[in-house]
Amino acid sequence: MNAASTLTSRLLTTGLLTERPRPRGIAGWRHAHWLAVGTVCLGAFLGQLTASVTALVYPALQRHFGTGFAAVEWVALAYLLVLVALLAPVGRLSDLVGRKTMYIGGFAVFGLASLGAGFADGLGTLVALRAVQAVGGAMMQANSVALVARGVPEHAMRRALGIQAAAQGLGLALGPSLGGLLVEHASWRWVFWINVPVALVGVLAGWFLLPRTHRPDARPLTEPLSEPATRPVPRPRGAARPDPDGGRFDLAGLLLLAASTTALLLALSAASGLPLPGWAVAALLLATVLCALGLVRQERRATRPILAPGLVNTPGVRPGLAVSLIGYLLLFCPLVLGPVLLAEAGLPTGRVGLLITLLPAAFAVAATAGGALLPRGWSDVARCRFGAALAGAGLLGCVLLPVAGAPATAQAFPLLVAGWGLGVLLPANNALVMRAIPAECSAVGGGMVNMARSLGTALGTALPVLGVHLAGPVLGGRAVLLALAAVAVLAVALTRPVRRR
Repeated sequence: MNAASTLTSRLLTTGLLTERPRPRGIAGWRHAHWLAVGTVCLGAFLGQLTASVTALVYPALQRHFGTGFAAVEWVALAYLLVLVALLAPVGRLSDLVGRKTMYIGGFAVFGLASLGAGFADGLGTLVALRAVQAVGGAMMQANSVALVARGVPEHAMRRALGIQAAAQGLGLALGPSLGGLLVEHASWRWVFWINVPVALVGVLAGWFLLPRTHRPDARPLTEPLSEPATRPVPRPRGAARPDPDGGRFDLAGLLLLAASTTALLLALSAASGLPLPGWAVAALLLATVLCALGLVRQERRATRPILAPGLVNTPGVRPGLAVSLIGYLLLFCPLVLGPVLLAEAGLPTGRVGLLITLLPAAFAVAATAGGALLPRGWSDVARCRFGAALAGAGLLGCVLLPVAGAPATAQAFPLLVAGWGLGVLLPANNALVMRAIPAECSAVGGGMVNMARSLGTALGTALPVLGVHLAGPVLGGRAVLLALAAVAVLAVALTRPVRRR
């Protein structure tokens, strides 16, 4: 066992990281699992609020720090890069210290970093604190899907994941409007300070409402659940056998993953206007390719790879992760691009914020109740395909509809359609992936799902800036939306029934 695992074991034996049980009255209640789901939803809400609230803060940051769009976008990209790098390893660390402990710690780190970000006196300091904030975000997100999927009965899994997606959608929906109001009537600093009270509530809720997930003696937990948790999923052929304690941490894989994603996004930022010489852009692209190839080689050789090739090769997992990435790409591109296109059409700031809010608001409603409007016999595969097709149609409508002079209903309709489609797609896809992943690998699998989401979010933040820089707000923006509609068709093609070997 490596040094990190040894240190963790020692902390566990001293009781510093020992998870505490819920109060008996809560643990014995037959609906207690919904309280745990609600606690996870706090983290889902906070993470997506942080991701979307910066969309309308970019202009204020540009004015305050006197810099360009390509530099300011790193307030978002630094957060996303750290998430991408840490989600999978944090998922593995959670197997050692417990998901509850890691989740509560994530709230604490996130809240403290948010407090510091509000006091930042330079763009570099703000970006660095956003990276620390992402450490807390990774501690929460790497465990969120596993806490939900393994803490509720099988028949309630899709509903619980839908509620979690709705909490994400609520955070996304409030972000643009809340960000605009805070910047207009207070200061951009309050965009970060607003996270602090939510994080404090999350720490308290996690302490009292989440069940224990780990004991240092590794004996089965005796704390009662309200209903039987989901039964273990049989390990399919070709999947890696779980190795919860042995082996060494894949530090080389982590560094190669971080290097490849950072180099790619830096190259995109340079192409979007970040002041870097041409040779530096070429070097970054070369580094992206070399690090990606090195990552593939490392993951095949590592004892405990962070990307778990055996798990990725499990039937249904790889296309499910790709669809997760595509879904969040389709969700975040319009959030970044929409304010640019709508402002270019002459719409006032208040109306821009309300229109952009419609996309994640429709996503939240559909994730919670959208499935009830579909035929009862539809499988999760059919729901995924329908949702992806609907999202593509909505984005295509955004391309074809002239924004300037169009009535409000016509401007709103394509955003509502796209958001509704994504709200149907993503919960069903999450359920497909988590059912395909063996129960003993749920923490690592959940981290990989969230890593795919974060990659999609990062690309959804960077690509609109690139399109606007290369072809202007109108032409470049419409070209990006048209490409997104085509990517939605790809998601339809990737979704297939899982055939067990």
